[in-house]
Amino acid sequence: MSSTASAATGPLTDEDLVQLLTPAGERVAHPEYDAWAADLDADRLRAMYRDMVLTRRFDLEATSLQRQGELGLWAQSLGQEGAAVGSGHALAPQDHVFPSYREHGVAFVRGLEMTDLLRLFRGVDHGGWDPAAHNFHLFTLVIGSHTLHATGYAMGVQRDGLVGTGDPARDTAVVAYFGDGATAQGDVNEALVFASVNQAPVVLFCQNNQFAISEPTTRQARVPLANRAPGFGIPSVRVDGNDVLATYAVTRQALDRARSGGGPTFVEAFTYRMGAHTTSDDPTRYRTAEQEEHWRRRDPIDRLRTYLERTDELPEVFQAQLAAEADAFGEHVRTTVRGMGRPAPSTMFDHVYATPHAVVDAERAWFTQYEQSFVDDGRETAGGHR
Repeated sequence: MSSTASAATGPLTDEDLVQLLTPAGERVAHPEYDAWAADLDADRLRAMYRDMVLTRRFDLEATSLQRQGELGLWAQSLGQEGAAVGSGHALAPQDHVFPSYREHGVAFVRGLEMTDLLRLFRGVDHGGWDPAAHNFHLFTLVIGSHTLHATGYAMGVQRDGLVGTGDPARDTAVVAYFGDGATAQGDVNEALVFASVNQAPVVLFCQNNQFAISEPTTRQARVPLANRAPGFGIPSVRVDGNDVLATYAVTRQALDRARSGGGPTFVEAFTYRMGAHTTSDDPTRYRTAEQEEHWRRRDPIDRLRTYLERTDELPEVFQAQLAAEADAFGEHVRTTVRGMGRPAPSTMFDHVYATPHAVVDAERAWFTQYEQSFVDDGRETAGGHR
């Protein structure tokens, strides 16, 4: 098979992507998904635009903070704002989100204090936020494991009678976000099995940014990743992940199916990671500048901005206010992170389990004794042992 044929039919094909907004910012009709985006008036679109702009500002600030030694590591979401914000806007308040570690845009839409996300990457907290506050669970660094957590949670929601009641304020769906590389993990495939046979109200949302760290999708699959789900009995859809409108419409339909008792859906949002996998990565070692430029011209923020400008729905006063808000937000992120205190080492034992646990208690006691030993032999100074 030639490379051209492989691109046209393999995992990188764009022939069957749901798209409502072209890379040039032109609105195109879709026979199925136009109805699911019909509620997106100018105010909603400006809100999406704002959320993408501020998510990117947060991401760039976090990257800079890591480069300055303020964070140990950072996973960038640069270029993937359309998939995150579009799907995030489709969620209902009662829905539950199980993120991987690149869903900063979803967190922003859900209303999290964004600096709490950075507590994990600064090493001052195991997680940094209360999952129950916004139904947004902790980041998962173990690739794919949370898809099982999400599916199990969805099965619990189903058994609690919170699916198919017809009450839009009560019916609940669960979303699990993961990357293309995670689809090769056993956990994800097991989650597909459980979700299918139990008709769990879960949306399995794959952000296919085309690289599992440094391995391209072409090294992971011969066909589009969404093609795997029907083998488990789960309907799937591929969407242009850089099109915030289409992502919203596709996710909204999938969530509606889940809440109404129609079971799971696999969504593949085809996008591109314009930044590095993490700040410890060098993407120039495995992709070309030409490829990066190709996808830079498909930037999700530029795409929506062009559309809003063409329809005279992006007034200068709005843009000026947003720029000022972004600057203030950036200052808030920098100041808050640098002001995070240094927790006592013993706090690592807090919140390991919801209830007291004998093994954890024993380890805490041993650690306390170990720390005290440095004081007893005179080697301790203020701020901790050396």
